[in-house]
Amino acid sequence: MIRIMARITARPGWAEKLQPVLEELAAASRHDAGCLGYELLHNQDDASEFVTVEQWSDQTAADAHLATAHVARAIERAGELLAQPPLIHRFRRLA
Repeated sequence: MIRIMARITARPGWAEKLQPVLEELAAASRHDAGCLGYELLHNQDDASEFVTVEQWSDQTAADAHLATAHVARAIERAGELLAQPPLIHRFRRLA
């Protein structure tokens, strides 16, 4: 299993516009082949920060997710709303 966490930061004052883009992405991603879990979290101490916590059956499923139309659409829609590119980290369970 592959676990991915992505930290997504909205430009100041744009979090309300970014949130529905990320919600749509999360809902569509949960139907992708190999998706074992996809959570969208919003930082209660910093309204501009969102985090996705994703679980994929394997690297092939995670890579296929990145090639979907809904990911491309989210990237296009979110572009101007982001303060910086998303910080994406891949993890594997140790214990």
